[in-house]
Amino acid sequence: MSAPGVASPGRTYGWPVWAWGLWDWAGAAFNAVITTFVFSVYLTSDAFGPEADSRLGWTLAAAGVVVALTAPVSGQRSDGRGRRTRWLGIHTLLVVVCSAALYWVRPGESYLWLGLLALAAGNVFFELAQVNYNAMLPRISTPETIGRVSGLGWGLGYLGGIVLLLTVYLGLISPDVGWFGVTDADGLDVRVTMLVCAAWTLVFAVPVLLTLRDEDAPAAVGGPEAGARVGVAESYRRLFRSVAELWRSDRNLVFFLGASAVFRDGLAGVFAFAGVIAAGSFGFSPGDVILLGVAANVVAGVATIGFGRLDDRIGSKRVILVALVAMVAAGLGIFLLHDAGTAVFWTLGLTLSVFVGPAQSASRTFLARMTPAGREGQVFGLYATTGRAVSFLAPAMFAAAITVGAAVTGEGQEAAQHWGILGIVVVLAAGLALLLPVREVARRAA
Repeated sequence: MSAPGVASPGRTYGWPVWAWGLWDWAGAAFNAVITTFVFSVYLTSDAFGPEADSRLGWTLAAAGVVVALTAPVSGQRSDGRGRRTRWLGIHTLLVVVCSAALYWVRPGESYLWLGLLALAAGNVFFELAQVNYNAMLPRISTPETIGRVSGLGWGLGYLGGIVLLLTVYLGLISPDVGWFGVTDADGLDVRVTMLVCAAWTLVFAVPVLLTLRDEDAPAAVGGPEAGARVGVAESYRRLFRSVAELWRSDRNLVFFLGASAVFRDGLAGVFAFAGVIAAGSFGFSPGDVILLGVAANVVAGVATIGFGRLDDRIGSKRVILVALVAMVAAGLGIFLLHDAGTAVFWTLGLTLSVFVGPAQSASRTFLARMTPAGREGQVFGLYATTGRAVSFLAPAMFAAAITVGAAVTGEGQEAAQHWGILGIVVVLAAGLALLLPVREVARRAA
């Protein structure tokens, strides 16, 4: 009989798995509604001034630097003291606070920095929460089911995005007068949506916190001092020693961290700029963007859960390669056929959505299979750090491609916005090339 919160042989989807997966469902509020389809679009509207777009980019880049500097140490410390659930709870609660704070961001340039800082802080705490969340994956799965379990989590995240986007769209944003008499005056529909997001995250994060309780970290993991309390400086010294050891003992894992950092930034770029391109280049209204988000989450959620089984059968690397090739092709199609109207973006944009989730899930599975037992938090911390270290790539390539497009066509940057998809395609293709020589080696021995 298995201990509570630990995977049982022969049971793929027991309650611990569902409780763990519900955190992804909870995270849909911040990922889908706040970051991608509602608040970021609101914060870059005309009401916040002509520089809102660039300031958003720079602020999120600064948040990425903070994550890059803190994620591996945060993961290492939770490994050493066996406190993953505690830190998952603390960081999730801070995400809830940041989400609720967005309610006070009214339309107007004077409120821009409040929105930017709250959004950036939420990004930092969400990334740090994910370090400990991802590190729990081997605990609630087996080597034979880890792909399906990871896919279930990602899939629940996308499906949660569907439910929440539809809820706020039909209840608050679309009607002239929504629930509780809410209208779009003073941005109230979007601001109340932020409170709904905060409540959603809080409620659905509770099951994993109550189910996967903290356990004392075994002294064998990292030596006798593993459970000892150490300062921040010593944590960084241990981190540097561990990275040096990892480079000497397993460069294949290091190469995967580098390759995944690049293609994951491309995957993030797809969702980060999907709404922007849909509205700016294909004429989608704000309501249409939300409906696109709902449809994108439907296909992404179903595909991710389905591809999880394929991951267990053919391996994570093949799933990632297939997904990246398909996304490069779809991105090129959007660029070449952009004059054909909204039908092109509906078709090829949803094609991109089919493969984003499976690539993300398989990347997490790939790393979990390779990571030595007891070092999950630290390695997933490095996973977050390497991703953040290159998080400028997709935004920079997106902007650079638009600049090139404006110069080539002789038109303004607004007319050349569709060129931005080429920048994201370049990042995806670079990640694909870097992944090719990486070997898929299982290292998670019991």
